[in-house]
Amino acid sequence: MLGSRQKSHTSHPSPPPSSLLPHPNPTPPHPTHPQALHRVALGSASAASLAFLSTTLLSKSSDDHIPSLGYTWTHTGFLDAFDAKAVRRGYQVYKEVCATCHSLEKIHFRELQGVTHSSKELIEMASEIDVVDGPNDEGEMFERPGKLSDPLPKPYANEEAGRAANGGALPPDLSLMAKARHGGVDYIFALLTGYCEAPAGKVMLPGLYYNPYFAGGAIAMPPPLQDGQVTYPDGTEATTSQMARDVSVFLNWAAEPEHDERKLQGFKYLTVLGLTLAVTGYYKRFRWSTLKTRKISYVN
Repeated sequence: MLGSRQKSHTSHPSPPPSSLLPHPNPTPPHPTHPQALHRVALGSASAASLAFLSTTLLSKSSDDHIPSLGYTWTHTGFLDAFDAKAVRRGYQVYKEVCATCHSLEKIHFRELQGVTHSSKELIEMASEIDVVDGPNDEGEMFERPGKLSDPLPKPYANEEAGRAANGGALPPDLSLMAKARHGGVDYIFALLTGYCEAPAGKVMLPGLYYNPYFAGGAIAMPPPLQDGQVTYPDGTEATTSQMARDVSVFLNWAAEPEHDERKLQGFKYLTVLGLTLAVTGYYKRFRWSTLKTRKISYVN
């Protein structure tokens, strides 16, 4: 019995200590190392950038028109101003061509002073229109000659008259058109010069014209510009592209008439800030540094 019991005891070896056994669910170490955190942040930023880029490309691929190209303009530089001659020619194109349908209600005659015309010219131009004003002392409206404080005249008395004259389509106001469309001045130029024959398979409804730069490709406005349509007093050849370029510059100016003054003021502010930075740096380096590094010792 004793021998048998001893044999049974030796057939079951004792288990190893628990410290030598692997843990069933080991807990991974937390990525507290700066390099691990940097990799996580970089991966998150890359994933976000990829998602944004794919969304942007997908939205662009579903556009129903061609995006305007990036043209070269003389006023888009950091310190560049509008070409006054181009703005004056553009106003002439607007007045003789565009103003028959489109308004420019946010621009007043006084804002053209010193930009496109002299004060004497503008007073004469404003006096040629009749403006409904009032009421007078009898409570009645009356007509008076225009003055510099009046806005440029509208082609239609109201919205209903504009729609009735254009087959139900209302020509938009052009005051902020250069800011209201993607591409700005590039879009305006591309639209004015982009009329062409519709491609095969593109069905155009009566009264619509094909323009690949317009949303949907079908626009109710017929091609507004033709070679030689206006006569420039300075002798510039009035080609379609030249007129489109001039009126695009003018509409860009109309959207931000403070453009030149803003850039001039910004240059002055940056100059003053640069001088202030230089003086501050000198004071910090040669004046304040001696006070900052001064050490006071007390001796018994």
